[in-house]
Amino acid sequence: MSKQLPADENRLVPLFESIGLTKAKALEAIKSPKSAAILKEIIESNGDLLAGLEGKQATLLYNLAVFISKTGTVGSNERDYVVKAIKESRLKSVDQVTAAVKYLEVHKFPVNDSEFNTECGIGFSITSEELTSIVKIHIASSNIAGWASLGSVISALKNTPELRWASPLDVKNSVDQVFLDTFGPKEAAKLKAKEPKAATSAAKENTPALTPKRSVFEEGFLGQLHKPGGNPQIHPSLREAHLKATGGQVWTRFPPEPNGYLHIGHSKAIFVNFGYAAHNGGKCYLRYDDTNPEKEEARYFESILEMVRWLGFEPWKITYSSDYFTELYELAVELIKRDKAYVCHCTQEEIKIDRGEKKGQPRPCIHRNRPIEESLVDFENMKNGKYKPKEANLRMKQDLNDGNPQMWDLTAYRVLETPHHRTHDKWKIYPTYDFTHCLVDSMENISHSLCTTEFIASRQSYDWLCDALEVYKPRQSEYGRLSLEGSIMSKRKILALVEEGFVNGWDDPRLYTLIALRRRGVPPGAIISFVSTLGVSTAASNIELARFEQTVRQYLEGSAPRLLMVMKPLKVTIENLPEDYCLMVEKPLHPKVSELGSSIIPFTRTIYIEIDDFRMEDSKDYFRLAPGKTVGLFQAPYPITCTSYKTDPATGEVTELICKLENDGPTKKPKAYIQWVAEHTPSGSPVKVDETRIFNQLFKSERVPNDFRSDIAPNTLEVVKTAIIEVGFWSLAKRSMEAARKEAKARTVKAEKENVSRIQSAEDDTPHATSEQLVGNECVRFQGLRVAYFALDKDSRIACLEDESEVTGRQQGDYIVLNRIVSLKEDSGKA
Repeated sequence: MSKQLPADENRLVPLFESIGLTKAKALEAIKSPKSAAILKEIIESNGDLLAGLEGKQATLLYNLAVFISKTGTVGSNERDYVVKAIKESRLKSVDQVTAAVKYLEVHKFPVNDSEFNTECGIGFSITSEELTSIVKIHIASSNIAGWASLGSVISALKNTPELRWASPLDVKNSVDQVFLDTFGPKEAAKLKAKEPKAATSAAKENTPALTPKRSVFEEGFLGQLHKPGGNPQIHPSLREAHLKATGGQVWTRFPPEPNGYLHIGHSKAIFVNFGYAAHNGGKCYLRYDDTNPEKEEARYFESILEMVRWLGFEPWKITYSSDYFTELYELAVELIKRDKAYVCHCTQEEIKIDRGEKKGQPRPCIHRNRPIEESLVDFENMKNGKYKPKEANLRMKQDLNDGNPQMWDLTAYRVLETPHHRTHDKWKIYPTYDFTHCLVDSMENISHSLCTTEFIASRQSYDWLCDALEVYKPRQSEYGRLSLEGSIMSKRKILALVEEGFVNGWDDPRLYTLIALRRRGVPPGAIISFVSTLGVSTAASNIELARFEQTVRQYLEGSAPRLLMVMKPLKVTIENLPEDYCLMVEKPLHPKVSELGSSIIPFTRTIYIEIDDFRMEDSKDYFRLAPGKTVGLFQAPYPITCTSYKTDPATGEVTELICKLENDGPTKKPKAYIQWVAEHTPSGSPVKVDETRIFNQLFKSERVPNDFRSDIAPNTLEVVKTAIIEVGFWSLAKRSMEAARKEAKARTVKAEKENVSRIQSAEDDTPHATSEQLVGNECVRFQGLRVAYFALDKDSRIACLEDESEVTGRQQGDYIVLNRIVSLKEDSGKA
């Protein structure tokens, strides 16, 4: 016999059942008087609205009552707003109801529908392409090593704000697929030699339990950064206003000067700023620091956005320091009024002397204590063009007794007559970096102003200016910059290399600008992987080129398809095959990544092998082809044995091998296999490569001297015009370009939806996101088996890669140029 309920509770059960709760759930609900009372009030307050509720919706109302009973901070108006959202099936899960209650604890009625929908995942959708892109960026930025991290990656992604409302199954499936593409089949990862049982047991006894590897954003320099709002302010209200504007999120910015092309060092800054914000569910601006029209060019603006997107990041907003010229001018006037700035008419030489640049001790400028009204008038005259460049400057009145030169009355504004690319002739005065940077950080509510250690001394003046104007003060934090040994990063020196003909432009693959690395074929994911493995600290990173190339090699090992390729062909005639013999062989494009597919190539009487794979004289430690010796051919059905060879009478060089196919009985497994390409005109084999460019280190020294011209190495570019590759190249190239265009389109559509400022910028001729930025010939990458990794150069002309082309194969006018990305690992047995 069931226990008799008290009269009040006995009445609540049918009331709760009336909205669709089961009896068991109704009985559970009345066990908590507080939540039961709230549920009762919800039902009585909303009357007819709750008619015809589904059972799941009734359960959500019960959960709503439970949440409110625990917090007690949601009013009746906010509560009923959630009830209506449940009834309308806008809120469909317990997680969404929880988010709704948390949102309404802070944002009272009336509710901003759009903001509420975003916060609670209402109307959320994400394509498989977008999901895959997010997964790839996370794996690259978190230094994921292999399948052992699968569970932690799925868990981490489910908890990121951008995927909070994604289907958990979709997330898992996408991660599984990206792991498969990146690391190969899971089973292959398990094929490791087993340790002896005793050794394994001893290791377990002496080794603590393994914990998942922490992200680079959770440890070291980045792991110790302050929480949003943790940066001290001169007034508490500034902190409160900042947190209200950002919602307590991490907001960062990448602020390049558009006066040159970005280099490998900038990839670290991009990774740190965009990656740290993304890891913490925040936002990152791309802000062009365009305060010096004398050195800025449109091509640099365009290239900067292109490189940021190529590396896999999308700016939340694209802004310019020039967006704030009016506000900055007004703040400069305010600084003068506060007697913290003055107009100086000294010459550049006098300013240097005053700032102690010759004696190491500053002295007051003769204009430092002039009346405020005089400086206001002179500053207005500067703005109105009454002074020529260097005739007047606005200087900050800082602290000449401080030991930091960055506090010795820095220049805030100077006169320039060069038209600005955006504001044209509107301004005759332009703010300096020292004046602009901290104030625009403040205006954009940056929570973490991340820069490299050469700006450590500038942090004091950064803080001083914000406090002097009593505006929100971001916290500047400095990390060590990245450079590569054997290379130069100086824009001035690279420009000299270009102008003096040592290299063929800023994108010459011998350079380490990002456009050069892209042209060479280095995948953006490999660069992100390289930067993430270095970690982030206050120490500068001067890394060996070999380490960078090894990271690229490892990245390509698991992702690049493999084609048969011969650099310097030697003709081979297989004498026991008929003239018209042709066997079509299907070969995998990667032995461990079946998803990359396969290619079909001909095997015929005439093939070509690498000239170095044959010797006229044999030896015991040599395993390739020689007279009377047998060697295997990759993917071919049988090995071949050399029976004789022909030579050029004039030079004595070998011109042709005569071989026998070992197809007439059991043969001993060859000790070595070599690559080959067949001659077969009907299928277009072999594919002739017009130019194969091999790039070597530009400088002789690991630490390039100041006199860099004298250190340039000889023979840094070798062009081979004899290489041939298998006919599978055409279908691989076509698929690679189609996949790149599809991913680029999906990313660009998503970027345009999420960033209105980028769409607006398209109307005034400033850089904006396009699919074309992400697609180039370098998207065609492969490993030439036993040769190296290669990518298609931009100088190539291949008609079948055009968007609308349905033809595959060489057409009239085609010209194939390949760049070597990196060599293969040295194989000691190959020599």
